[in-house]
Amino acid sequence: MQILLLGSGGREHALAWKIAQSPLLEKLFIAPGNAGTSRCGENVQLSVTDFFAIRQFVLEKHIDMLVVGPEDPLVKGIHDFFLADPGLCKIPVIGPVAAAAQLEGSKDFAKQFMVRHGIPTAAYQTFDAASLEKGFAFIRSLEPPYVLKADGLAAGKGVVICQTEEEALQELTAMLRDARFGQASARVVIEEFLSGIECSSFVITDGNSYLILPEAKDYKKIGEGDTGPNTGGMGSVSPVPFADAEFLRKVEERIIRPTVEGLMNDGLEYIGFIFFGLINVKGDPFVIEYNCRLGDPETESVVPRIKNDFVELLRAVAERKLAEHSIQIDPRFCTTVMMVSGGYPDTYEKGKVITGENKVEGSLIFHAGTTMKESELVSNGGRVIAVTSLGNNMKEALTATYRNADLIEFDGMYFRRDIGGDL
Repeated sequence: MQILLLGSGGREHALAWKIAQSPLLEKLFIAPGNAGTSRCGENVQLSVTDFFAIRQFVLEKHIDMLVVGPEDPLVKGIHDFFLADPGLCKIPVIGPVAAAAQLEGSKDFAKQFMVRHGIPTAAYQTFDAASLEKGFAFIRSLEPPYVLKADGLAAGKGVVICQTEEEALQELTAMLRDARFGQASARVVIEEFLSGIECSSFVITDGNSYLILPEAKDYKKIGEGDTGPNTGGMGSVSPVPFADAEFLRKVEERIIRPTVEGLMNDGLEYIGFIFFGLINVKGDPFVIEYNCRLGDPETESVVPRIKNDFVELLRAVAERKLAEHSIQIDPRFCTTVMMVSGGYPDTYEKGKVITGENKVEGSLIFHAGTTMKESELVSNGGRVIAVTSLGNNMKEALTATYRNADLIEFDGMYFRRDIGGDL
């Protein structure tokens, strides 16, 4: 098969690494990719949202399957674009149609979906600029802390937890009236705060059947001890020790199965990955959010634990034959630490020369924001490189990850040294 993978982050490098291992693969193209993905296939300079350029490439290269890594092209309707085009409509797209991708594209849509299908989630209300005063009143009716979420896509940074009523009122004003997150915060979902510990669950589905992938826990805050602003993710661990068999049974019965069945009942065609952002509240799972794709950096800890031929799974999804397959999971722990640019998630510089990768032993290196410049590996984003290791226990995996993270260097580099410490 000839496969085109869209995206340029650590998630896409992990997917490319796994896809490239399949004997079913003839050629892998990654658009636009990064310095790491170029080792798994051929990078192509295409924007993930330039659907007409993607169409031309797909037809020229006789692509057999499109795998969509990030959320933006899915929410903007790349699957719908393929279905509507006579030349593309028979080429499978791994990723939901736009209407189903609203599970991630709109927090309000996702909350309404969960309420409609009896899926446990926090109580909420949604407001816009015209109902700002009603939003103030709702905040005053709640107990602190307060959870405010930009309704639209905000690159993983649109959720703010406020500790005081005054802070929440100011934040709501900034999001709705001052467009703090641009169009993404034209509407804001305010939720009751749920106290517990978070983790993520993932499935791959053909719209009828699903397979549950390994669960993971990611770390969103920039600072150790979960302090500072949210990032796209600073590290991840899989499996999650507190997500025991009983908890995972509840996740499947109360959340995963009702979600897949709810999509079917609502007539929403969903092919691809579903990410469930969960919180464990005294042993019971609640949904914090959905994503319509795999998470990052969770993918870097989840994909190395999947023993199946990944292309075989993707083909089963495309052919609606997933029920004929089972998932095979490596029982070992897998840990990922993300190395980021100085100043991230705020202002940071690109183009810093990266050294030491050739010294790494016993870990996987997944590139995120990297590129080649005059034959040198340089930084090209906020999150730069993920170091991932497998081990018989979490400590063994983390020891290998941090040992190798210390070998990699670039100017201003930073990473958290407490990933997995709370577990």
